[in-house]
Amino acid sequence: MSGTSDAPVEPTPAAPGSSSSQRSTRRAPHRAGSFRSALGWTVLNALLPGTGFLATGRRVLGGVVLALFVVLAATGIWLATGGQRSALRAAADTSSLLWIVVGIGVGTVLWAAVVVAGHLLLVPRGTGRGQRAAGGVVVVLLLAAAVLPAALAGRFALEGRDLIADVFPDDGRSATVEDDDPDPFGDQERVNVLLLGGDGGEGREGVRTDSVIVASIDTDTGDTTLFSLPRNLEDLPFPPSSPLAELYPDGFDAGSESESLLNAVYRNGPAMHPDVLGPTDNPGADFLKLGVGEALGLRLDYYVLINLEGFSRLVDALGGITVNVNYWVPIGGEPTLRIPPDDYIAPGPDQRLDGFTALEFARGRYNLTDYDRMDRQRCTIDAIVDAADPITMLRKYQELARTTRDVVFTDIPRSALDDFVDLAFLVKDADIRSVVFDNSVIDPAYPDYDRIRGIVFLALNPPAETDDTGDEAPGGTVPGDDAVAGGPTDAPVGGTTPLTDEDLAALAAPSDVRDACAYDREAAALALLAGKPPTAGD
Repeated sequence: MSGTSDAPVEPTPAAPGSSSSQRSTRRAPHRAGSFRSALGWTVLNALLPGTGFLATGRRVLGGVVLALFVVLAATGIWLATGGQRSALRAAADTSSLLWIVVGIGVGTVLWAAVVVAGHLLLVPRGTGRGQRAAGGVVVVLLLAAAVLPAALAGRFALEGRDLIADVFPDDGRSATVEDDDPDPFGDQERVNVLLLGGDGGEGREGVRTDSVIVASIDTDTGDTTLFSLPRNLEDLPFPPSSPLAELYPDGFDAGSESESLLNAVYRNGPAMHPDVLGPTDNPGADFLKLGVGEALGLRLDYYVLINLEGFSRLVDALGGITVNVNYWVPIGGEPTLRIPPDDYIAPGPDQRLDGFTALEFARGRYNLTDYDRMDRQRCTIDAIVDAADPITMLRKYQELARTTRDVVFTDIPRSALDDFVDLAFLVKDADIRSVVFDNSVIDPAYPDYDRIRGIVFLALNPPAETDDTGDEAPGGTVPGDDAVAGGPTDAPVGGTTPLTDEDLAALAAPSDVRDACAYDREAAALALLAGKPPTAGD
């Protein structure tokens, strides 16, 4: 037809207000209007992954990425608040820690890809080289701000995994732990853990356990009773069913009084009879678990040994501890040879101690009693708990992990850690009592073990109280001579000496660890007034 042009006819654009225009605007990807806007969206995309894609019109991709981020963020907030128990369970499981490391790595790579891709899509066309270089610097800084903490978190997880594998081996051998039990606690009403402070180190032959404490924990409530035994306790008995009972029918005896005390059993027992208990990684701990358990009338489930020599490095890793000192505490010295101390820790409140001084504070006993030292050791443990705040633990984690390998030894299997995590959440809000078997309660040289068992039983099974009608309410009773030991809450082995008012008073008296660790202004003032005792240099 004449007058008809051969040029292609362009489609007529839709009216701005039409629905087809809106659909086209929603679907068409676009870039930021300016370089400054692109940088802003890049930073926001790093903080809220997916928003950069939404800004470019890629709504499905942006929505999916943002939704995943919200889910992960919500999970993290839950783990830090209401899900702390689940978080600690994962942190105590080597398999979970490995998956956490993998998750951190994958998540970091995906996040970095989102940030880089978002920035490239946002930068306007025609942006100059200088601005592109500046944008690259911003992206690198954003990546570093997240990648470095993620790498550190992954390293912490790997070191934690190695630490758990080293301290809690699942293939460990023990003569007193059933390693094939899938449910370590089972239906036990109480779990009993033997806590040992080993005084081994440079210049000392073997390990002497100068601190012996049994923690008996109620598995329902977390209520805990600590039983402290003196280091100079003699004639430690053993269960009749154990081969040790035949070797030591009258209690532990290594040939001399000083080598037969409670603190020498760990070293001397296995040295005298190395294979009597069969395959075990720590025969000394098994000797003590059987003996201390028989002495208290309890079945001891596990042990934890803290080597005091390595303990000084632990304190240094924490940056020191703070304790109250109410009298002159000796540094060094040998009481048996009458060699005076090299120095003293002066009385005073809130004394800051480094690792060496803290070890001497826990160990020193020149002109002091073993019971004084037992009190200070409990105070030292309490001070370490106070010093181990989350910020310090995070800042010193690597050093603490390396130190712990040389400090802590235990037969708690890795499979039981989940149960101990649950128990720890109960214990932190529960009542903690302490029963100290000092010389006001027993004679360590001639211990009445029947009486000790009776006190333990009464501490774990308080006497029944009368109700409003005057009748006796249900409760524990002191077992008679026909009591037979079974589980950890059953009546103690053998007969029990009837408990006197003195026994009841000893149990009813306040016995909070914090009371013994409080600052006694009057006692400290009197000690300072008396002056510093003589030292080896005087």
